[in-house]
Amino acid sequence: MTISETGLSGWAPAKVNLYLHVGPPKSNGRHDLDSLVVFADGRAADHLQAEPADTISLEVSGPRAAEAGTLEDNLVLKAARALQAASGTRQGARLTLQKWLPVAAGIGGGSSDAATALRLLTKLWNIDPAHAAAIAPRLGGDVPVALSGQPALMRGEGERVTPVPSLPPLDALLVNPGVPCPTGPVFRAHDEAGGGAGFAEIHPLPEFQDAKAVAAWLREQRNDLEAPAIAMVPEIAEALTFLRAQPGVLLARMSGSGATCLALFEAIAFAERAMVVLRNDAARKHWWTAACRLGRAP
Repeated sequence: MTISETGLSGWAPAKVNLYLHVGPPKSNGRHDLDSLVVFADGRAADHLQAEPADTISLEVSGPRAAEAGTLEDNLVLKAARALQAASGTRQGARLTLQKWLPVAAGIGGGSSDAATALRLLTKLWNIDPAHAAAIAPRLGGDVPVALSGQPALMRGEGERVTPVPSLPPLDALLVNPGVPCPTGPVFRAHDEAGGGAGFAEIHPLPEFQDAKAVAAWLREQRNDLEAPAIAMVPEIAEALTFLRAQPGVLLARMSGSGATCLALFEAIAFAERAMVVLRNDAARKHWWTAACRLGRAP
């Protein structure tokens, strides 16, 4: 978070599910989850600025602004209005979002934007952070963990967040093949295939000495939404095949409900090399790519 004379600003980083286990559908249509979540650094993030104002307003710019939908549907605006109502403040804010992350991509871009808005406005309005924590689950399943901004286990419907402070930093490449992968249809396909049988939370999480130990343990886990997402967006399988063939790769899998895929590498130089290969590939240069470090939010 950066403080200036005119207001506050901060990064809204990509959220990455290192594993994602999904339970069967519940009576409310939602699912119990068990996931280890980390956040990218500023190389894979949106950026949000909040300035004092009499009313709440939002302006969206950046290369992904057109994908972000209408302003009234934007989670930043919904988060700001919900926080204003919950706290009872009459203060407003002029919010400016620079949108860099792809939409409907399995990396919680909208949720991270909303969580960053809650953090900035809590400071700007000088209100109790408990208001932000209380409304976060109502904004979306990824918002509570994004509000924490640190490596964490995300459980329940996303509302149970347990920090994992000992997780070592991870060098990674994020790749999105440029095809939206809406969450709802992926979950429905998971349910129709009978997914979720035998769901159980992992206890306890092991201690990891380094990134190689993390990757070795993650290979024993899975993303339960990967297969149904690939059936809907075959380009995900193409991205995973590319990532798994790169020098220095430790692990590659899909994040969230897709279509973004992640690869963990022995060092950031390997991730940057793979990114350059993709950006120089005529058939894939439209893919979104970001070599970054995963851990705490910036």
